Amino acid sequence: MDYRFLGKSGFRVPALSFGTGTFGGKGELFGSWGNTDIAEATRLVDICLDAGLNMFDSADVYSGGLAESILGAAIKNRRDKVLISTKATFRFDDGPNNVGSSRFHLINTVDAALKRLGTDYIDLFQLHGFDARTPIEETLSTLDDMVRAGKIRYLGVSNFSGWHLMKSLATADRHGWSRYVANQTYYSLIGRDYEWELMPLGIDQGVGAVVWSPLGWGRLTGKIRRGQPRPDVTRLSATADYGPPVDEERLYRVVDALDAIAAETGKTVPQIALNWLLQRPTVSTVVIGARTEEQLRQNLGAVGWSLTPEQVASLDEASASTAAYPYWHQAGFAERNPSPV
Repeated sequence: MDYRFLGKSGFRVPALSFGTGTFGGKGELFGSWGNTDIAEATRLVDICLDAGLNMFDSADVYSGGLAESILGAAIKNRRDKVLISTKATFRFDDGPNNVGSSRFHLINTVDAALKRLGTDYIDLFQLHGFDARTPIEETLSTLDDMVRAGKIRYLGVSNFSGWHLMKSLATADRHGWSRYVANQTYYSLIGRDYEWELMPLGIDQGVGAVVWSPLGWGRLTGKIRRGQPRPDVTRLSATADYGPPVDEERLYRVVDALDAIAAETGKTVPQIALNWLLQRPTVSTVVIGARTEEQLRQNLGAVGWSLTPEQVASLDEASASTAAYPYWHQAGFAERNPSPV
C-alpha cells in the first residue's frame, strides 16, 4: 500500500481508505448502502489491514451512529493499528441543537462519537457540510480547542464550496487556530467538478482530497454498458435521487474507454477508475466501500500499478465536460491560468 501525506500536514494516510457507510443498515438514506454486522465488519477490517489499508472512514449519521459503533467493535484491541476518520454536521435527530457546526453540537457530537468508537481520540475529524448559520470563528475555535485537548488530531471538511473553505482557512490563519488539511470531496471519472475550483485551491493551500464515491454512485462498477439492460446497482438505485445526474452518452463514452483499457491491462473497470483518481493532483486517499470480501479484494487491486500516460489521456478525453463559468472562460487564458491536471 502506498502512503501519502494528507495535504500539507505531516500525517500520512493510505492511498485507499475504507468507508463504513455499509455498516449497520439503519435508516433510509445513510443506512441503505448495506447492513454489515460486527462479525462481517471485523473480517473486512482484517482484510484491509493485511493489505496495508489502515484508515477507516465513518460519520455520525451513518445508520444513526450504528456504523461508528460497529467500527469501534471491529477494531477493538487494535486501536494502535488503525486510523479513524469520521464526520458530523448533518442533522442527527430531532433535537433543536443536534445539527450544524455550533460549539454546542460539535462538542456533544465528538464526545458521542468517541464513545461509540471506543476510543479517546479521532485521527481525522471532518465537517460533513458547511453551516452558514454558525459563525466560522465559533466553529474553528471549538475545533481548535478539541485539537489542543487531544480529542482530535487533524481537521477536514466535506462538501464545502471553494469560498467556504478559503474563508475558513483565512480565519484559522488570522487567529492561529488549527487548519483544515483535508477536503472529503465527490470526484470520479464522471464527476470532475472538483477540478474546476477545489483542486486549484487544494494545491495552493495544501489541502488534500479524500475522495468519496470514486465509482460515480455505482455507475463505474462495470455493470453498466452501452446497449445492455440496466442492472440493479444497489447504491445507485437506492440513492439516485440524492446524487448528481450524469449524461447517458458521457457515461457510456467513459465506460467504453474503461473497457478498452481493461482489455489492454487485464484490470477490472473499477480498478482502472480508481487508479485514474490516484494519479490526480491533491488526491491523498480514495475511500472505497464494499459489502462483501470479493468487492473489497477487487477494489484493493487498484494499487500497486499505474496507468500509462496514454491511458490516462484516453480517460481524460472520454470524461471531459464543459466547465461552468468562469472556468471555461479562464481556460481561454491558459497562458496565465494553467490547468492543474
